Amino acid sequence: MKMNSRPDYQKIYSDLISRKFPEKKELCSHLLKKKIFCTLDVIKIERIICSFRDETKFVFDQKHKSYDEQTILEILNFGKVNGLSNIRLAEHFLLSRNTIMKWKKIYKV
Repeated sequence: MKMNSRPDYQKIYSDLISRKFPEKKELCSHLLKKKIFCTLDVIKIERIICSFRDETKFVFDQKHKSYDEQTILEILNFGKVNGLSNIRLAEHFLLSRNTIMKWKKIYKV
């Protein structure tokens, strides 16, 4: 049996949407059908299904986010391609501008 170090987010979100948010299934279908499901896809689905989130849960979730290197580089590249400042990039991904600056320093972007 093969052990993955990452959860199967496609399966998790497919089940979650089917059970709790069936009205959002159409909006998420293009992401759930992707062959390679990355962390940015998780962020996009979260935005779609949790647009009505309560403030307490939102603050808790913000404090417990983590990103892998590939996702960090994708976020930084997104900012570069779209000509976003650190502030705008941070707002887009709901991050701290200090986090963006730290990542740029670490990855020399």
